[in-house]
Amino acid sequence: MTRSVLALLVFLSGLSFSALAQEGVAEVVFETDLEKNMWEKGIKEANPYPLFLAVHANDHTPTDAWQKVLTATEKKFKRTGVGLKLLRTIFEKSHKYLFKTYAQHSSFNQMLQDGSFDCVSGSATLAMILDQYGFDYAIIETDYHVFITTQLNGSTIILESTLPIGGMITSATEVKKYLANYQGESENQGLALTQRLGAPALDDSDNGIFRKVDLQQLAGLQYYNDAIAHFNEQSFDIAVDQLEKAYQLYPADRIAGLKKLALSQKK
Repeated sequence: MTRSVLALLVFLSGLSFSALAQEGVAEVVFETDLEKNMWEKGIKEANPYPLFLAVHANDHTPTDAWQKVLTATEKKFKRTGVGLKLLRTIFEKSHKYLFKTYAQHSSFNQMLQDGSFDCVSGSATLAMILDQYGFDYAIIETDYHVFITTQLNGSTIILESTLPIGGMITSATEVKKYLANYQGESENQGLALTQRLGAPALDDSDNGIFRKVDLQQLAGLQYYNDAIAHFNEQSFDIAVDQLEKAYQLYPADRIAGLKKLALSQKK
């Protein structure tokens, strides 16, 4: 491992995000000791990286592809500094080395293992690297999708992780058009709690959720996605456990709503 990559990994281990209450968290059930260790490490160190690794945690998760992205972006940063070229490198190298196959309900851990990714794991990857270089960015949660916006030289740029071609949107007209798909006028009362966050909407004019979330909250949405998969398989006990962890990281109404529904289905 090069010195620059090591330094970047150290920096990422110290990323700040909204911590849980200092007095601790409610009792949660972990699938494995490794998941528990990842969770506790993330909370103790205020570090999103192990929290994303916690879902389906695996002792043998490879990090080679992750390190390749870090090496490429650090090299570009040293040559060009923070700007459009670095932003494009972050996006393109993430697709080259990490985002291989779009698959709904793919965890961050699974992405590192075989390249399967979705909007949550993809956006998490981009956000953690953008944070490292001090980009002015936001993670946007909508009803059924997550994406990244960045502010650069007074302009808004979209980073749509699920689109390898055309997913970095720089045209002001196209940015406006993209955002219009998600900015509903009022809270959507018809939100389907059992539909995972997935691919970008082509037309979602009834969208009711459009808000910024931080990396900890995004980690909560990864647990939420996993809970939905278990709920739809009628594994309600596991769904409740995953939703409790999701809610500890992100006390959102839809997470609480699905937990209530899952509890009602338990026998």
